[in-house]
Amino acid sequence: MHKQINRPSAGFFIDCLNPYCILNLLYIRSRLNKKYIIFLLIYRLCISAGNLANAQVSLPNRMEAVQIKDRIKLDGILNEPVWLNAPRISNFTQRELNYNQPVTERTEVAIAYNEQFLYIAVWCYDSMPSGIIAKELRRDFNYALDDNFMVVIDTYKDQRNGFMFVTNPNAARADLQIFNNGGSTNAFWNAVWDVHTTRTNEGWFAEFEIPWYSLKYRNHIFEQEWGINFERNIRRKREQALWQGWSRDNRIERVNQAGTLKGLKNLTHKQFIEIKPYAIGGGQNAPDKKGVLNAGGDINYLLSPTYRLNLTFNTDFAQVEADQQQINITRFPLFFPELREFFLEGDDFFNMGFGGNRIIPFYTRKIGLDNNREPVPIIAGGRLLGKEQNRTIGLMSIQTGATNLQPSTNYTVGSWRQDVGKQSIIGAMTVNRADHRQWNSTNGINGRYSTARFLGNKNLEIGGAFIKTFDNDSGYQPDAYAYRAFISYPNDRITLFASTQQSPSGFNPASGLQLRSNFREHFAILNLRPRPKHFLKWIRQFEFSPGMLTWTEYNDTKKMQSFEYVIQYAGFETRSGERIAFNYQFIGEGLIRDFSLRNDIVIPRGEYWWRQWGANATTFRGRTLSVNTSLTYGNFYKGTAMRSVSDLLWRANKYMNISMRYELNDIELPEGKFKTDLIGSRIEYAINPNIFGSMLTQWNSAQDELNINFRLQVIPKLGADFFFIFNQVYDTRTGSFDPKRGAILGKLIWRFTI
Repeated sequence: MHKQINRPSAGFFIDCLNPYCILNLLYIRSRLNKKYIIFLLIYRLCISAGNLANAQVSLPNRMEAVQIKDRIKLDGILNEPVWLNAPRISNFTQRELNYNQPVTERTEVAIAYNEQFLYIAVWCYDSMPSGIIAKELRRDFNYALDDNFMVVIDTYKDQRNGFMFVTNPNAARADLQIFNNGGSTNAFWNAVWDVHTTRTNEGWFAEFEIPWYSLKYRNHIFEQEWGINFERNIRRKREQALWQGWSRDNRIERVNQAGTLKGLKNLTHKQFIEIKPYAIGGGQNAPDKKGVLNAGGDINYLLSPTYRLNLTFNTDFAQVEADQQQINITRFPLFFPELREFFLEGDDFFNMGFGGNRIIPFYTRKIGLDNNREPVPIIAGGRLLGKEQNRTIGLMSIQTGATNLQPSTNYTVGSWRQDVGKQSIIGAMTVNRADHRQWNSTNGINGRYSTARFLGNKNLEIGGAFIKTFDNDSGYQPDAYAYRAFISYPNDRITLFASTQQSPSGFNPASGLQLRSNFREHFAILNLRPRPKHFLKWIRQFEFSPGMLTWTEYNDTKKMQSFEYVIQYAGFETRSGERIAFNYQFIGEGLIRDFSLRNDIVIPRGEYWWRQWGANATTFRGRTLSVNTSLTYGNFYKGTAMRSVSDLLWRANKYMNISMRYELNDIELPEGKFKTDLIGSRIEYAINPNIFGSMLTQWNSAQDELNINFRLQVIPKLGADFFFIFNQVYDTRTGSFDPKRGAILGKLIWRFTI
């Protein structure tokens, strides 16, 4: 039995204006006089306010950690005396499907700790254990598809940042860092931790073991008090239950909704040095056959629980999976996300808060990769990351070697961020790129006001950034700047986002990425997502968008660069997990010069307007077999275009998942017509949680290349890794598979501590 605390909410007007309420009032209007209508409307408003006024605080919202001396045997069998006697919490509440109702399957959690580890025990009872869905086993598994249990820890209790640890009934592991109160996450963060699970006819049970050095927390405090929250997902029921903060306007990543963990007393700090050397060997056949033998490594020095120093030497990223191919039918460059763990781990520290995808002031793929996405040697680098009280600091310097395309280059970055109030921040950052010929500097300030108490308990964010660039060739340029401002209302039934940004032609972030230049853009989107209550109960939520508007103009001439208006006029998600959506698009492009779509097709400069229709359908991804397909058809410049994308996922068992993707572009223009095909498949396999891998195969008709990337990862002990990598590219222009370039590599990373 638990107690919920209620507070007023201003979201009730959404409920009282739903179609059923309006129809009822119209019916009553024909039979009653005005004063009765006013009375009934006020009554309806009060009832709606009461229904939606939960603050999602369930008592108890504090839990106690039990201190122990010995190390717990990590086996998922929760029969140790500490687990039999430790205080447990069990007051979980549904977020989905039946909002504000108790979890249907009993769930309990207890916490203990010793000098080295934090332990978390979880009891996930299940009345139908045969219905448990668990088909993932690999590291960093797709936890959205399985029964799972999540733990979020806000060690600073700053209501902004945290660490998430996830497991499923197979003891698969996933972890990520949380930033900006869930505004962004880093899923590529890999901490050293372990978990074991067991399954019985009563359900499934988990035992987490997290070393203190995998967490960052305040120093010199006798008793720590952390934010903590838990979430359980039961896939066959599509049930999602949280300990605290189960509002549909929030997610577990919203750490400001977490409960409190107390009782962590006298956590000792030991200066900690982690040495991770690597050795790599193998061979490659591009451009000539040759052997590969190399070595390097990282040194991680835990200066304190709040500051960590990372040093890297002769850095290598051979184990990183190949980029997913894209076919470009626009006049703007493509964006490829960062996949290298070293740069992803500090991603939030070196984020200028610019947001969006038009301009990325600091694009880490410029480091260690040239414009053709080929590797550039990294000689050495250092990075200092940490948070002290309400101040977050990041420093990084990387030196790359010389290649035929670019000289040896240094990248030095510094950032500072200050917490303001409960959830807001201000910050500043500098990015510098220098070689023997040129120095370029990008400097900016940013700020964000965030609150989860807008109009009661709604989320609201307002923020922006201003950035200036300088290089020694051009000197000071008045128009070498860019700015962006935004407002966001990210809530369940109504989502509103609007932004404006500008980048004159003088802005040149040499260490960044510009998908557009010389532009001014205004963007706005409104999503309405009502939930039916009295009819169509098989629908979980409707999804409508009366408009997503993007207006982009050339900054110097004020003429149109691009225009896009999208209406999602029908869309819904069923309670069983299927999604269907239909949209209409009105698009404009202003070409100030001829646009070469292909070598043999050139679209003349001018102003173009066209319309397109789109549809998307997705089945529930938690099933053994699921499909996601989309189709867009309509005009394209002065011709027509059809684009279809289909994804098939077969979750064969916990040892193997197979997905296939097919993308087709069929374009007819007065200047010519063509088709493009992109075919890809991914096989993900796992023998156990410490032996797993994948094989990615892609064929692109635009390049006539077949790419194969095979990866096997073995974790001989926690913190150490062995990789076997096979890459091969075949030229298919002649209709046969002609080897073009390839490599076979083995890489061992070992971990020592001092």
